[in-house]
Amino acid sequence: MKKFVNDPKQFVPEMLEGIALANPGTLTYVPEYNLIMRSDAPRADKVSIVQGSGSGHEPAHVMVVGKGMLDAACPGDVFAAPPMDYVYETTKRLASDKGVLLLVNNYTGDRMAFDMGKEMAESEGIKVEILTINDDVAVKDSTYTIGRRGVAGNFFVIKAVGAAAEQGADLDECIRIGRKVNDVTRTMGVALTACTPPAKGSPLFELGADEIEMGVGIHGEPGRERKKLVEADAIVDEVLDAVVTDLPYRSGDNVALMINGLGGTPISELYILYRHAHQRLAEQGITVKRSYVGEYCTSLDMAGASITLVKLDDEIEALLAASAEVAIRVF
Repeated sequence: MKKFVNDPKQFVPEMLEGIALANPGTLTYVPEYNLIMRSDAPRADKVSIVQGSGSGHEPAHVMVVGKGMLDAACPGDVFAAPPMDYVYETTKRLASDKGVLLLVNNYTGDRMAFDMGKEMAESEGIKVEILTINDDVAVKDSTYTIGRRGVAGNFFVIKAVGAAAEQGADLDECIRIGRKVNDVTRTMGVALTACTPPAKGSPLFELGADEIEMGVGIHGEPGRERKKLVEADAIVDEVLDAVVTDLPYRSGDNVALMINGLGGTPISELYILYRHAHQRLAEQGITVKRSYVGEYCTSLDMAGASITLVKLDDEIEALLAASAEVAIRVF
């Protein structure tokens, strides 16, 4: 293993401290709870939007804390749900007169931690609700999950509810919007290689030099099929067919199209995937109105990608287009 790592046990805290140091005045780091939060949060005039999940999926979720996105994120260790007390303490610190909305990707550990943290916060009179994200079409059940997994589509839920909260929407309205976006969002991924967690020091699973994993999970969970490597267009065809037919998306639909890198894929290859996905959708009468190419929800250094579609209407498109300010900067 070759990584920029000191003590593997300090991998997450050192990353979080670096994020905070790079964003003075806008982000606050609370090391006791792996908490990154907006320095101006909570605000009495807006719902606080919080996400957790494990680390290793950056920029999700700690790097999308900021105006118009998350108010806070409290990740666990790499690929591990945050402890219940992280959720509880984060909810207390983000308590607002308008309430707190906890966004939870559909994994068993995450759901348990957030359910317990929510119950403890409610016992102290804090107004808090949970919204579960489950956009992965690859499998119905898998390791760590009950039902579909929450993967890269979580970005669109975060963006929409973050914008709505910034505009003054109440808790019920934020939940309505989040469910609406989740209901029209579908994702599937493919892995070319495994990833290497710092504490493990070796690949999480084995793939042959000529093998790919179709429908892989963002923690390396098995997908639909392990098969031989084929050309990029053929991979897009298989993944996109699974995504399009699931909702289904139909001719006349306007969509957002995301090609999400899983951590170890060059941006040039992601645009090759985008090219064919865009062309295939056009052939089916589906119009791409918003495009997203890059790393949004990764799996450490896994080579691979996922394709996400979101069916747009005027409301969702306006929320996705709303301004946001987060830790990641282009220049």
